[in-house]
Amino acid sequence: MPPHLPPLSFILILPSSSNLIPHHSHSSILQPLLPTPILIHTQEGKVVKEEMKYVLVTGGVVSGLGKGVTASSIGLLLQACGLRVTSIKIDPYLNKDAGTMSPFEHGEVFVLDDGGEVDLDLGNYERFLDVKLTRDNNITTGKIYQSVIDKERKGDYLGKTVQVVPHITDAIQDWIERVAAIPVDGKEGPPDVCVIELGGTIGDIESMPFIEALGQFSYRVGAGNFCLIHVSLVPVLNVVGEQKTKPTQHSVRGLRSLGLTPNILACRSTTELDTNVKEKLSRFCHVPAENIVTLYDVSNIWHVPLLLRDQKAHEAILKVLDIPCITSKPVLGEWTARAQVCDMLNEPIGIAMVGKYTGLSDSYLSVLKALLHASVACKRKLVINWVSASDLEDATAIENPDVHRAAWDSLKSADGVLVPGGFGDRGVEGKIIAAKYARENNIPYLGICLGMQTAVIEYARSVLGLENANSTEFDQNTKNPCVIFMPEGSKTHMGGTMRLGSRRTYFQVTNSKASQLYGNHKFIDERHRHRYEVNPEMVPQLEKAGLSFTGKDESGQRMQVIELANHPYFIGVQFHPEFKSRPGKPSALFLGLIAAASGQLDVLLKKSVGTKANGFTHVMSAGSPRRYGNGVNGVHSNGNSNGLHV
Repeated sequence: MPPHLPPLSFILILPSSSNLIPHHSHSSILQPLLPTPILIHTQEGKVVKEEMKYVLVTGGVVSGLGKGVTASSIGLLLQACGLRVTSIKIDPYLNKDAGTMSPFEHGEVFVLDDGGEVDLDLGNYERFLDVKLTRDNNITTGKIYQSVIDKERKGDYLGKTVQVVPHITDAIQDWIERVAAIPVDGKEGPPDVCVIELGGTIGDIESMPFIEALGQFSYRVGAGNFCLIHVSLVPVLNVVGEQKTKPTQHSVRGLRSLGLTPNILACRSTTELDTNVKEKLSRFCHVPAENIVTLYDVSNIWHVPLLLRDQKAHEAILKVLDIPCITSKPVLGEWTARAQVCDMLNEPIGIAMVGKYTGLSDSYLSVLKALLHASVACKRKLVINWVSASDLEDATAIENPDVHRAAWDSLKSADGVLVPGGFGDRGVEGKIIAAKYARENNIPYLGICLGMQTAVIEYARSVLGLENANSTEFDQNTKNPCVIFMPEGSKTHMGGTMRLGSRRTYFQVTNSKASQLYGNHKFIDERHRHRYEVNPEMVPQLEKAGLSFTGKDESGQRMQVIELANHPYFIGVQFHPEFKSRPGKPSALFLGLIAAASGQLDVLLKKSVGTKANGFTHVMSAGSPRRYGNGVNGVHSNGNSNGLHV
């Protein structure tokens, strides 16, 4: 509950199902619907009712306007006002989840504590709001239709014809209400506000059931409990040099024709909207001029919540949601300081990102964010050297020597090397080459998931002399399987069959770099996403040759952390530490990599700061068209990134 009303007691009242609430006007059927739960608390002898509030963020004109950043910024702004906030992302695609989609198609797959494989925007929500979401906070068409079909097969609809309206639309509304009440900030009781982002663009065919459901939902929860923010594009044509409102007019007209009326317009443009443009939009879109905000290009996305605050977007939202009792201004002092410090960084630190999907930076979004958090904590401007792993291989030297030479130049010019996770055999030999280069030349190295496995393979080949050592993922008949398929995995079904979600790792020694970076805790909890793991039968000979397995699971059979004691910084982990990196709390291992690459590791280890850093951290634009900004002052990208800043 808001801090202005400290509750003495709570009662959750669920009104009787005998209350008949009509569906949307498109349906003439009356059915019992359960209204939004009402929280009642007593204070000074008075009874105060407060209902769940909902903020819906939609997008128009074109995709990639940055609805995810906008939704995250709105949540942060309301959180800074003292409200407890949760988030829901609606993805209209038919996939049950994002787990089986190629990073080239949809960017990275973000993994939650409960093992949910979800859209990357949920990563933005978690980083901005510092919350832990659940798999149900990501709604997809596949999930909704599967739940309805499962109920139909069980006979729950009592022989009725199952239709989009009302059965699919009801399922969507029920899902939203159920998930919105789940606390995600570690506190008891439901949140105060749920920010819902509808993926895609208004007018998309696959979004129609969700549009209909949300139109019904706005009526279901009632006036004062629902606020619609429409993110649209106001382009500037170079020929005439003026901001054009027609695309937004058409977008709002389409939205209204579908039964939804925007309360606030968030206009994406290269520059701040002119006063006359705001007045024109207000006149044609039926939105008050004070409820029209500009989200113009900024140096980094940390400035977006500040843009909203400066234009008093929080006041407009609170007014629509009928929360006049929130009078305090958003507390964003620390946030503002981070954004400013990031813009002022000028001493570069170069990290070679050796991966398979280097053509699309969103494929490694969380890794980039974690590097940024750590680099700003170390007061360095991050420079990413994108290196396509396959370009390092001998085959490329023959086919395209210029590309091969450029890849090696990028690798050798970096201060540190990072090999992220991935699937498939393309580029694996290049990742093994990168691990060997970092090991033999004392270059700080961090291998994540497949990056750890390739480091183990390289060590077996180079140090143990097992030239044919490999993973059974790439060579099922290898005589020296360093990496094997997990016994509980499925080889026939792909979706959700991996080792997923938060798992515990126990440190085997107390003086290793990894354990020191994590604050010398006996164990840590990190998120996993993998099908293969280091073969425990080969561990003794690898350890005898000098490769230390400093972190294992509770059984001692699953290898989670590898280190080289005689190396400045050579660490590989089976888990994905990037998913839990936060502004102000950079991931320990990413912090160690940046510190080692910038000559600060010894000081960092002496402080034993764990995941808490002295200094500011920062989240930046990831560089794809899905993100804000036409460039980033704090982070630059070199190599195969199509010229985009990261």
